Amino acid sequence: MCGIIGYLGPRPPLEVLIEGLKRLEYRGYDSAGIGVFHRGRIEIRRSEGKLQALEDAVRGLSFDGGVGIGHTRWATHGRPSEQNAHPHKAGRVVLVHNGIIENYLSLKERLKKEGRSFSSETDTEVLAHLIDLEIKRGRAPEEAVRTALREVQGSYALAILIEGYPDLLLGARKESPLLLGVGDGEFFLASDAPAVLPWTRDLVFLEDGDIVAITPGGYRVTDLEGAPLTRNPQRVDWSPSMAEKGGYKHFMLKEIHEQPQAVINTLRGRILEEEGRVHLEDFPLEEEEVKGLERVVLVACGTSWHAALIGEYVIETLAKVPVEVEIASEFRYRDPLGGQRTLLVAISQSGETADTLAAVREARGRGFRTLSICNVLGSTLPRETEGVIFTHAGPEIGVASTKAFTAQLAALYLLALHFGRLRGNLSRDRVREHIKLLRAVPGLMEEVLRQEGEIEALATDYAHYRNFLYLGRGISYPVALEGALKLKEISYIHAEGYPAGEMKHGPIALIDEEMPVMVVAPRDHTYEKAFGNINEVKSRRGRVIALLNQEDQRLQAEVDSVLRVPYTYSLLSPFLTVLPLQLFAYHIADFLGTDVDQPRNLAKSVTVE
Repeated sequence: MCGIIGYLGPRPPLEVLIEGLKRLEYRGYDSAGIGVFHRGRIEIRRSEGKLQALEDAVRGLSFDGGVGIGHTRWATHGRPSEQNAHPHKAGRVVLVHNGIIENYLSLKERLKKEGRSFSSETDTEVLAHLIDLEIKRGRAPEEAVRTALREVQGSYALAILIEGYPDLLLGARKESPLLLGVGDGEFFLASDAPAVLPWTRDLVFLEDGDIVAITPGGYRVTDLEGAPLTRNPQRVDWSPSMAEKGGYKHFMLKEIHEQPQAVINTLRGRILEEEGRVHLEDFPLEEEEVKGLERVVLVACGTSWHAALIGEYVIETLAKVPVEVEIASEFRYRDPLGGQRTLLVAISQSGETADTLAAVREARGRGFRTLSICNVLGSTLPRETEGVIFTHAGPEIGVASTKAFTAQLAALYLLALHFGRLRGNLSRDRVREHIKLLRAVPGLMEEVLRQEGEIEALATDYAHYRNFLYLGRGISYPVALEGALKLKEISYIHAEGYPAGEMKHGPIALIDEEMPVMVVAPRDHTYEKAFGNINEVKSRRGRVIALLNQEDQRLQAEVDSVLRVPYTYSLLSPFLTVLPLQLFAYHIADFLGTDVDQPRNLAKSVTVE
């Protein structure tokens, strides 16, 4: 999400920080800031908006210190503003932070009782106060950081300065990337390699639990208990473009592989397993209002609409409330019925989709209650709905949406559990069971992604076909729609997603040896029906690719090719089944040489009708 750069060495730190931040702009951000030692104190400059505003704010300034930190922020807690931009300061401590502190509210309340005052809406500021308290208690800087971080639940990548220590740069990592660049008498901290490649290619990739202390004489790495660790530099030969992509060939491929972490980030801080409930921090309805709901309407466009179709199955199953799914561009041209007992949930990655915003405005005018699911804090959609569930997928650069989709699924599942508990359809123990299953999903997603080589080989075999049919039943039908959309978006191959039960009502006329059929058939209550569809395709000389569970041997003998995913609870299966379809589409497009990240005629966010 956010970008971090830190520097200690003989160069003017400000120049390094600004250049490093420029090389992190591709990650997306809404504000930026720097902190640099000058005359024994740490000078901070911050600005909302693009990096140019920060450059204007520091133009003509010079600092006599040799150490500094910088940050570009993608808002998660607190609106985009200069006040919420990093670095944050408490006492003698100045720091920048990527990640999410799950227990920041309880820590903040405790710190307020101890006389601490806060100047931002962020979770990050809590960290600065915790470390400063330990400094005031006489702890050395490294031990102060270790002690403070032992109180923290959540994820972090940190770069830290402390007044009184003008030759010290500290870093720490847990579940958010952080690396150390080692140069000739100089050192760098960064969230991503592009920030440091102009000066060094020798990188130390820090691991979870690492704390690094950097001085002009070198660096040392310890764990949270203070035990020394060996972390040696590795030389990387990435071009700047490859470094932005984390070593992947395209942003889309990088974002496909980021999906397990995107799901973790969306769940983090919201699932209270011991209590058997879900916490949604900006949910607009009270318990009695949720109980009184007569229906939920999900509105979205494109990939977000496919997520909504899956959400319909999940919410109706777990919460027992009627759900309708509407294409946002059609909703406003109907005469939608509703009122205070109807909740409209608008889903958009960018929060700027014109048709989705129009649907929200139409619903509000008719008295609907409104909620949004969005990835961009500060965008228009969350401001125009009563409440919001932010997905924390991070910036999505590739036009064809991947990680935003699975993060939306996670948000919809949380909403379903929340509804189910409040409406009395799910007991505490049942919610705990669902949470346990949900927690396991990112690990299962990793298993699927490790099969990329096999999926790439299969994609190469099928890349010469010009038409595909994707079939699925039940909750797998929207997955088939999404798989077909991905293929047509980036490879320019015609592909149609269809409910498997409708194949005889038209699509069967198209099937021949030049029309491969992708059948999404994990084991659920619709599984047996897949045999009939496969036989119908094979009898017409069609080729069948089946997407099956790993242990399934029955269907394998009936088809030409197989993609496999681990078994999970049926309502969670889309998290897994969509991944091979994304990779299949990606590798066909890459084989054909199309512009994967910027496919023709498409825009990342459709901001006009």
